[in-house]
Amino acid sequence: MEFEPKWIAWETTRRCNLGCVHCRSSSDLEVHGHPDFSFDQAAGIMDNIASYASPVLVLSGGEPLLRSDIFDIARYGTEKGLRMCLATNGTLVTEQTCKEIIRSDIKMVSLSLDGAKAETHDNFRNQPGAFDGAMQAINLFKQHDIPFLVNSSFTVRNKDEIPAIFELVKKLGATAWYMFMIVPTGRGEDVMDELIPEKLYDEILEWHYEVEKQENEILMRPTCAPHYYRIVRQKAKEEGSSFKRRNLKFSTGGSKGCLAGQLICLIDVDGEVLPCSYFPKSAGNINQTPFKEIWETSELFLSLRDFKSYKDNCGRCEYVNVCGGCRARSYAMTGDYLAQEPFCSHIPVRLKKK
Repeated sequence: MEFEPKWIAWETTRRCNLGCVHCRSSSDLEVHGHPDFSFDQAAGIMDNIASYASPVLVLSGGEPLLRSDIFDIARYGTEKGLRMCLATNGTLVTEQTCKEIIRSDIKMVSLSLDGAKAETHDNFRNQPGAFDGAMQAINLFKQHDIPFLVNSSFTVRNKDEIPAIFELVKKLGATAWYMFMIVPTGRGEDVMDELIPEKLYDEILEWHYEVEKQENEILMRPTCAPHYYRIVRQKAKEEGSSFKRRNLKFSTGGSKGCLAGQLICLIDVDGEVLPCSYFPKSAGNINQTPFKEIWETSELFLSLRDFKSYKDNCGRCEYVNVCGGCRARSYAMTGDYLAQEPFCSHIPVRLKKK
């Protein structure tokens, strides 16, 4: 496996107009101590990245549309040869927003639906009207032929709506649907007792497998659930099939589970380079160290790429190269990012033989 940066999430602001129960950075509308960086600083970061690689760069937050210069940033990135995308909660999208998305050549927009009905989504997002705002944004994207994908995050409070959300997203005409299994970081620590329990994890992922196997209209991808890649191989072997998963042009591909610090990373508002959006441990600061140096030499990233250093069942597992366990979840729940995936029920073959 070649370790090159293919997809970077960039926290352009910690400010947000919602207060979602699972927010990794506990964003708020007024954030003190972490001011947004300037456009000139943003340009410097993009120059830094573009001198080394040409990844997908997702303008995220917080809510990036709270920045008045977000489309100036997007245009600059496009001019530098970066593939720019936008992650929004949808509630601030207007006709003008759509025109700016097109003008700045943003390739894909992602937004979230965490319920098949307003009551569920608004409860998850802690904001009445959030569902209607997201639906209005989707209608505007469709009117302007802007491709969009939908992320859906799940805990026990909304897990029963998984099939209905999928059907809704497909009906709405999304390019892709990403099913997120919550990692308890940031505000997500407050819903620790709502995490999908281990006994249901494989059941949900097996449902995803059966649906995806027959799905031709929309790309599907479970996220923060790396053991899905074990299940895909197990099921295909049992069925004597060669189920091949489709890829989205602006994704990292569909061949491996946890990609933190391997093909993806997050750059936060302060310039800290983290393995992924849910892994609050820095590999270095891009304002102080060239991105190339951080990516290629940081001790944190190198350890994440050394699969032999993974511990317990993950380290012994025959699927470690395609799954790897969620390193962020291991870190959040055990304090050790090399520990075994907390919510995986698979027993490695070598242990079964003993």
